[in-house]
Amino acid sequence: MVVLTQDGVLFAKNSDRDANEAQAVEWHPAAAHAPGDRLRATWIEIDQVPQTNAIVISRPWWMWGAEMGANEHGVAIGNEAVFTRETMKGEPGLLGMDLLRLALERAATADEAVETIVGLLERHGQVGPCSHEHPAFTYHNSFVVADPRGAIVLETAGRRWATETVTGPARSISNGLTIPGFAERYSDRLRSRVSACAVRRELTQRLAAKATGPADLMAILRDNGTGTGTGTGTGTGTGTGTDSPRWSLVNGSMAGPNMHAGGLLTASQTVASWVSDLRGDQRHWATGTADPGLSLFKPLRVGEPADLGREPINRYEPETVWWRHEPWHRAALRNWGRAAAAIHPEQLATEAHWQEDPPETATAFIEADEIERRWLAKIVPDLGRDTRPAWLRRIWARYDRTAGMPHATPAATAHAAREA
Repeated sequence: MVVLTQDGVLFAKNSDRDANEAQAVEWHPAAAHAPGDRLRATWIEIDQVPQTNAIVISRPWWMWGAEMGANEHGVAIGNEAVFTRETMKGEPGLLGMDLLRLALERAATADEAVETIVGLLERHGQVGPCSHEHPAFTYHNSFVVADPRGAIVLETAGRRWATETVTGPARSISNGLTIPGFAERYSDRLRSRVSACAVRRELTQRLAAKATGPADLMAILRDNGTGTGTGTGTGTGTGTGTDSPRWSLVNGSMAGPNMHAGGLLTASQTVASWVSDLRGDQRHWATGTADPGLSLFKPLRVGEPADLGREPINRYEPETVWWRHEPWHRAALRNWGRAAAAIHPEQLATEAHWQEDPPETATAFIEADEIERRWLAKIVPDLGRDTRPAWLRRIWARYDRTAGMPHATPAATAHAAREA
């Protein structure tokens, strides 16, 4: 989603993917490239350009492209899967995530970013597996492209595309086409309906129209679909956003921007979250972890890389940022509402402090680790019985086994946290 304020542009996105699909926050410096250089995207190789921008991105562990990010010129982009009637078959091309990263690397404005995506799309197409866990899963893409001066929505169906200049106060996209004329012509209405995209877009559009600062957008990204994850409209982001998810056997909990996996037809989980403040002295905020309702948004700057340690994979590795969060996240799922309510005051206070006086990125990630270990030790033992339906507990037990998560009773997780 994007918000046009009197002072400039705000941008935010949740990355909703497979439950074990870890995501890495990483920096890439500006670079010069020799004539004839090539780059390897996720599935294909393409020509490199003479000069690429410095970028910071949030990238699914297995692909070259990114779900969201920003560059040194203040361009921020997020994409969403959309389901269309155009063919998904053919030789592999660029994924939507590849297109996003390439635009950040090559463009200095939102207009240039859209031109970059469209040019690459028309040349290479968008074909190929979009999930590591489910290789048959493919989709097309829509994008919100923002810079300090404004924003553009770009929607695609195969090699076809349409754009809409955002006029404000806010614009949100989800997993369905929305641009009049283009949407009616190319939407796969059944798959779009199963994704519950219209429900989420109406909610985020309504809440974003009231947002005035990054904290308000963070609160919206935490919303489970109840409409309580909203700020006051003063930039303080003090909405509760702690109501428990509403579970469906069909699609888990996809009623709001903060998705929770567990459905039999669709099973998306919010695995990373991002906010960009493109006003004045630009600043970005990322969780680098799953479930923003149980995470902290840490400050980032494009030109200030941080060493966050090893890159994650799709298996439990406590040496990585993303997986260190998962014992807390998965234990809190026993009673999400109680866990989120218990941490909410400290969550808001910590983020408010970081926004007022931002620490170095690496320092913020270290502090977040320490806070989450404390939450794991103190809050999980008081959550009581597992409030999730039995079928949902079985699904998450399967996710845990696949990832090699350590078996964790409340007592065991508390002991592990004290030992960490």
